[in-house]
This record gives sequence, C-alpha cells and structure tokens, in this order.
Amino acid sequence: MKVVIISAGDASRLSQLTKEKPKGLLDINGKTILDRQISLFRSNGIDDIIIIRGTQSFGIKNVSYIRDEHCEQHDVLGSLMAAKDEIEGKVITSYSDILFDESILRQLLEFSGDIGIPIDLDWEKSYGDRTQHPRSEADNVLIKNKKIIRIEKGIEKTTEDEIVGEFLGLMTLSKKGSEIFVENYLKLLHTHQGSFHRSASLKKAYLTDMIQELIDLGYDVYPIIIRGKWCEIDTPQDLERARKLFS
Repeated sequence: MKVVIISAGDASRLSQLTKEKPKGLLDINGKTILDRQISLFRSNGIDDIIIIRGTQSFGIKNVSYIRDEHCEQHDVLGSLMAAKDEIEGKVITSYSDILFDESILRQLLEFSGDIGIPIDLDWEKSYGDRTQHPRSEADNVLIKNKKIIRIEKGIEKTTEDEIVGEFLGLMTLSKKGSEIFVENYLKLLHTHQGSFHRSASLKKAYLTDMIQELIDLGYDVYPIIIRGKWCEIDTPQDLERARKLFS
C-alpha cells in the first residue's frame, strides 16, 4: 500500500503563517502536520509515501515528491491527478491539512471494498465555535442503505432512513478502485466540457466532485464511519483547536 498526500494548495486563510512554508509544515505542539501523518503511516507499515507539492519545498526525508506544475491553474482534483501514475494498487489519499488518530487509520486499513471514505457522524459538534469556518462549509456526505449517494456542502437529509456526515479528507482505494478512479478521470479529461458538479469546470474541481461523478456512474462508494479523533486546519481558529486536541 502507498499513501499520496495532496499538498500543493496556497492556504489562503492562513496566509500570514504560510507565506514561506506549506500548510502541512505548520507546528502542532512540536511536530508538523505532515510529520504526524507520516509517522502514523509508517508505524502502521506504510513506507511508500508520496507528497504532491506546488512551488514550495518541504525538506522531509525518505518520502517521494511529485511537483504539480499547474497548481495555480486547478484545484484539489487536478493536484491529485498530477500523481495519476502512482495511483495503482492499494492507495490511501490524504489532504495535508488534517490530523487524525491511529484508530481512524486502522479503520481505513481494515476496509475491504474498492472505494471508501471515512465519515464523521458527530461532525456538527466541532462547528460550535468555528466562526471562521462555519457549518455551511463542511463537506457533507449523504448515506442511504449503507452507501454514499451524495457528497457536497450543505446537505440536509429528507427522509428518516438517510444519514448526514462529514468527509474527513481521506480516501482508500483497492487495486480495482484505483483503476476506476484514474480511468474515469482520464475519460473526463478528454471528453468533458463545462461545469463539473459543484465546480465551474473539471480543471477547477475538487476531490468531492470526482467522488460524486463515480457515484453517478453507478460505482459503489462506501462510508467508513470513524471512531476516533480528527480535525482539519483551515483557519487560525482551527490551528488553535488542533493544538488542544493533539498533544
């Protein structure tokens, strides 16, 4: 298994802290976000770690780097697909601005389907004091019959048998799942025009847009209902919260 970490963004809401370094190098009580992720992956037997970077350097040893040459022209999906040749076999993808504990990673490693994404069902609790990143900005997931049927911001359930959670920013793919993901992206790259789900275009698309595309094409995307501690770091408030959650 390998891990691909997406870290080519500009971290606009943390600009004063990330002018000279990537968001993944922000300090969380003596360790950077990426140091914590990488240490967790390695302690669980994953040594093949790839970081997708933009214009900034990282200086982390014993990992591979892929330069996203067009990071200023596209969004998260385009950055991930800069590493499309590495998305083969069993793969975990991760945003570079999230922290999660070992129990969450182990749940990903135990997943036996082709495409799975970890989901927090208690997500609303973390938005009580996040005025800089309100609830409306959460990447929500709608679950029905134990499968994900929709992923986007601002989802509200309409029936009692539906469940709403939050996408953590992690994804796990089997060998077949990797093939499904890359093959369908390449088809879109050559045929798609106009808007793409919630984004203005395929070039400006997010990972969540591609997940929704696969769902619409009939592929099963399963929720991994997490039990554990996690947070994303998108604003100064989030940074302070992370330092309280992770010692």
